[in-house]
Order: sequence, then C-alpha cells, then structure tokens
Amino acid sequence: MTGPAAAPARPRDLRAPVTWGVVVGVLQAASPLAFPWLDPATVYALGLAFIAAVYVGFAVADGRRHVLVAEVAVTALFVVVAAVAVPGSPWLLVAGLAGHGVKDAWQHRTGFVRGTRWWPPFCATVDWVAAALVALAVTTGFPVAV
Repeated sequence: MTGPAAAPARPRDLRAPVTWGVVVGVLQAASPLAFPWLDPATVYALGLAFIAAVYVGFAVADGRRHVLVAEVAVTALFVVVAAVAVPGSPWLLVAGLAGHGVKDAWQHRTGFVRGTRWWPPFCATVDWVAAALVALAVTTGFPVAV
C-alpha cells in the first residue's frame, strides 16, 4: 500500500519548480565545462547517477521499506545506464536523462515517495531540459563523448 495519490498540482503551483528546473537543466547540460579534465560523457554519467540517487534520500526520509527497496533498485538501473553510456553511445545519456524525467513525472502523479511535493516537477524539468540540450549537442557534433 503506497498511500493516497498526491493531489494534482495547479499550474500556478508548478511555476517556481519548473522555472528553476529550466535554469538547473541548462546548468546540467553545461556541467562538463566545469570539469574540463574529464570527458563530457563521464560528467553527464556522474550527473545522471547523482540525480537518480537523490530519491534514495527521500525514500529514507519516507521510512517505508518497500519504497526504499524500489528507489535503490531504480537508482541502480540508472547507474548502470550511466556506466554503459560512458564508453558507449551518448544517446544512452540522453535516454537516461529523459527516462529519469519520466520517472519524476510518475512520482509527481503517484506520490510514491512521501514528502517530495515540489521536487518531481523540478527534477523532471531539469532532466528533460538537459536531455534536450545533450541531444542537440549530439546531433550538431558538439563533443559529448570521446
């Protein structure tokens, strides 16, 4: 039993998390610039693993064992995608970011992890903006992977 679904947010309630999500999504896409000694794919992979792991902290705060197990399993999946993407295709990074955005949207709709009211719309926006910008970089030949 996961408890009642979260009440749908009104568009006005989503304005701040979505706005900040766009800002942070652009910063996420530009994050390899802060680590010039690392391959951009490595920086994106680390970011993907980090954003997936944030929900483990929320699951710990939630306190329900099944939520913690589910979030650890989902995080492990995103870590594997990130690890495979580094030597593989940068499109896996795009898919990982976009897929995590889908997971965030699901979380927002269901309220599976308690206490994350503003986080899912913020994080989904970050993920989708970063995924779109990384996809643009890949299609234009900007170095995303070596």
